[in-house]
Amino acid sequence: MREALFSRLDHSDVLRGARVLDLFAGSGALGLEALSRGAASAVLVEASAGAARILQQNIRDLGLGSRATAVKEKASPYLARTVETFDLVVIDPPYDLPAADVDAVLAALPPRLADDAVVVLEGSARAAQPAWPAGLERYASKDYGETRLHYVQTVR
Repeated sequence: MREALFSRLDHSDVLRGARVLDLFAGSGALGLEALSRGAASAVLVEASAGAARILQQNIRDLGLGSRATAVKEKASPYLARTVETFDLVVIDPPYDLPAADVDAVLAALPPRLADDAVVVLEGSARAAQPAWPAGLERYASKDYGETRLHYVQTVR
């Protein structure tokens, strides 16, 4: 699934020079992969203390400290306080996170997105369609077994 995701982003020329935001980053696999494929920078946001420590270690081990920033914080508060804008946002929330919480994160995204930004939301293939806020439009979804990727773009 990750290879298919990044192949699609590469093909669409989304990654080169992109400012990436990885929400619910875990170990940082998605954000760090974006950096390895040409993104300029990545902010990786993870609320779990244990996962955030692993994430910080992965950034150090890969020598990406100048291009990657780990933030130990929940996604919604981070979005409320940051002033940065991003070209690509990857969101991989836990499957048991309530839909209302996912919708709240999505609703907070538009002011943090650059023109022509792309958002990729990973979730359960059995879950209901998220509530896409004004400013975001889904242009594709693809299932990979139990996982569904939604591809969303900004509309102004």
